[in-house]
Amino acid sequence: MEFMAKAITKAVFPVAGLGTRFLPASKVLPKEMLPIIDKPLIQYAIDEALEAGISDIMMVTGRGKNILEDHFDHAPELEKVLRDRNKTEELQAVLNFPKVSALSYTRQQQPLGLGHAIWCARKFVGDEPFAVLLPDDLIQASPGCLKQMIEVYKEVGGNIVATSAVPNKDTEKYGILSIESDDGKLVRANGIIEKPSPDEAPSNLSVIGRYILQPSIFKYLQLEIKGAGGEIQLTDAIKAVMSDVTLHGFRYDGVRFDCGSKKDFICANVAFALARDDLRNDVHDALSKLIKF
Repeated sequence: MEFMAKAITKAVFPVAGLGTRFLPASKVLPKEMLPIIDKPLIQYAIDEALEAGISDIMMVTGRGKNILEDHFDHAPELEKVLRDRNKTEELQAVLNFPKVSALSYTRQQQPLGLGHAIWCARKFVGDEPFAVLLPDDLIQASPGCLKQMIEVYKEVGGNIVATSAVPNKDTEKYGILSIESDDGKLVRANGIIEKPSPDEAPSNLSVIGRYILQPSIFKYLQLEIKGAGGEIQLTDAIKAVMSDVTLHGFRYDGVRFDCGSKKDFICANVAFALARDDLRNDVHDALSKLIKF
């Protein structure tokens, strides 16, 4: 199948999850709004998408997620108070939220899995290749992970997933690639399995929360076939179209933090603080006093 490079301008953000690993904080606060220092996870993900040339974004939300929409809207009362008090720096922080040409929302009414969440965005995607970003996966990288992937996509086309090696014991937490060839940066896959046990895993190369996908996956997702965990899995759809669409795993340059876990959420706050000129020295000194070897 001949590949014609077409600009990727659309991205889907599945943000309907309950965030149970962060209860009670996530009881009323969506996990995507948890802050890394002073900016919520969702904003980091949107910044990454915009850097990569994405102009149209759809968030697939769920009940209790209205705050996500509010965050990217104006707050006239707050803005007025900040102006009246000459809080210039704080006002700019409120006004300088990501500028998206088209930001839209749809609701996943039932928690039927990641594949179903993507299916909810089918009309938004139409017949175009598109990106998927999971805000839980925060990647500290320059350029951003998605921008790196799009550069590779221009060369190879097909479906591309960001990949990272995991300990063998953890394969049952991820989608895992079966490897046909590997040049150290780009992996040609001949299969993908959702959450295999360590004994069944074809490799330890996991899929993380960045995808570039062809719209043909919707032909499978519309069948609503349940896979691992009784959910409609995106990895199953990617596997189903592999006879027509190539699949590559991409080893990105950067550090990934699984901010669905408490450990990585804490580590991300520290890492991003140490990368900021206004915080680096104070945070380093504070950590040195706290940590006793």
